[in-house]
Amino acid sequence: MSFQPPQNQSRGVCYGKRLGHLAVANNNGDVTIRKDIDLVNLRQDDAETLSKVYKRLKTGLKTKEWIEVVLYSPNEKLLAIGSHDNNIYVFETPTYSKSHIYKKSSSYITCIDFDLDSKYIRSVDGSYELLFFDMKKKNQDPHGPSNTQKTMWADQTCKLGWNVQGIYPKGCDGSHINTCAMSKDQKMIATGDDYGFVSFYRNPCLEKHKGLHYMGHSEHVTTVKFAGDGKTVFSVGGQD
Repeated sequence: MSFQPPQNQSRGVCYGKRLGHLAVANNNGDVTIRKDIDLVNLRQDDAETLSKVYKRLKTGLKTKEWIEVVLYSPNEKLLAIGSHDNNIYVFETPTYSKSHIYKKSSSYITCIDFDLDSKYIRSVDGSYELLFFDMKKKNQDPHGPSNTQKTMWADQTCKLGWNVQGIYPKGCDGSHINTCAMSKDQKMIATGDDYGFVSFYRNPCLEKHKGLHYMGHSEHVTTVKFAGDGKTVFSVGGQD
């Protein structure tokens, strides 16, 4: 809905606190890295540092499709980029040399989660397919669901999986839930849906588990995110 050109629009942004890097992906498929940024203590007169580009990853991506998700691994040694060209691109920091391209998804990438050890990622795409990828072997793990049963994940943005099967109200399809997130202590799941609700569940949320539902947005909730302390949730949605 923006009047700005695609190169001035972004849906994928991620901050590496220890690196001091801000990764910004625009709707042309270009990714830029801004260096030495302390977003935690950012002052108003420091805001111009956000525009200083350290690296451009455009030639590494070779795609003009827009990017929905950009994510640093917990150890901040990897940057994963999920594109609408159906691929996941992984870069090694701080040089941002390209590590691997995962091409197993049949549709555009909507969600990516790293495990706490930065050894696995899981993704969900536009066809509602949940896939798992081994960072060390650099391949898709077809047995990912069983091989990661005891894996601790850094977040739960993927809205498919055993522990989030109960987030879907009865009679609603997969498109009803737009966004999902997990608290840092892994005790709570938050979701945002098409009806303007932000909902909370205990983790794991299995079928028929009940949650708390709060209305605030005028319509679709597009993003929910827990703050680091786990006591606050930020939500974006609708046209408000």
